[in-house]
Amino acid sequence: MAQIDEMRLVVRVARMYYEWDIKQAAIARQLGLSQPTVSRLLQQAKEMGIIRISVSVPQGVYTDLEEQLVKQFRLRDAIVVDCSGESDERFIERQIGAAAAYYLESALRPDEVVGISSWSATLLALVDAMHPTPRKGDVRVVQILGGVGSPSAEAHAGRLTSRLADLLGGTAIFLPAPGIVGSAAAMEAITGDHYVRDAIDLFDQVTTALVGIGAIEPSKLLADSGNRFSMVELDELRAQGAVGDVLLRFFDAHGSLVDTPLNQRVISMRPEQLRAVDRSIGVAGGERKFDAILGAIRGGWVNVLVTDHLTARRLIERAG
Repeated sequence: MAQIDEMRLVVRVARMYYEWDIKQAAIARQLGLSQPTVSRLLQQAKEMGIIRISVSVPQGVYTDLEEQLVKQFRLRDAIVVDCSGESDERFIERQIGAAAAYYLESALRPDEVVGISSWSATLLALVDAMHPTPRKGDVRVVQILGGVGSPSAEAHAGRLTSRLADLLGGTAIFLPAPGIVGSAAAMEAITGDHYVRDAIDLFDQVTTALVGIGAIEPSKLLADSGNRFSMVELDELRAQGAVGDVLLRFFDAHGSLVDTPLNQRVISMRPEQLRAVDRSIGVAGGERKFDAILGAIRGGWVNVLVTDHLTARRLIERAG
């Protein structure tokens, strides 16, 4: 075939496919070509510059930041939310929660065991933003951080688990224990309870975990629940380099667990269990939590991050 004839065929196939929306199989039939030949001609059109494909990114969509986060921190996925012009922590929580809800609705597979933390305002925003989804097999939703606390705050912990289970058409499994107990002996006694063990025994089966990422200074919701360490204990954690927590397990700026006797008083999924979860979704943003978010993704505490665009930019700059 002469070069000009081949060029003419390449252009014709490209126009039929991209401008007239004719499928490759139909082009092949119409022109008397094989479908692999049509595919080859379309690839040739790209290489010759006849076809140039570009993606126009709408304002408020940050796929570039998401891709950089995934690459630099070896994440499974990242969702970056536009919070332009807003520094209010509650607004950021609602925006991030809504984005995480859409992600969960899209990503959840049949027969999953979904673990959800307690005492997180951002996770509460996630559940509030979710729509009921078609039942996907035998979904179970298990509480992975103790949810017993003050009566007013405890309702939030139960609501997270039960409401999410209802939305997913699944079964709720509660962890009827405090997040923090007074001693290692108390933890051993409480975790021996039949109903507590029912939840704890599911931790190794969790396929998707939803967790907040906390700064050293506890959120109002956590503080009101009574599931917080004392100021003296928090100062000790700071002195050992702690910058934040996931499931009340504290880590340093590099993401390494700060191993203290306090860990023997926490009733939640253990760090090694969380790191083994197929999809562990950290939902957090805002300036107050920046160091904690950075430590959490450095240490592999979560492999999916949902955050705001200002935090995402800072994380990438810090990594650089």
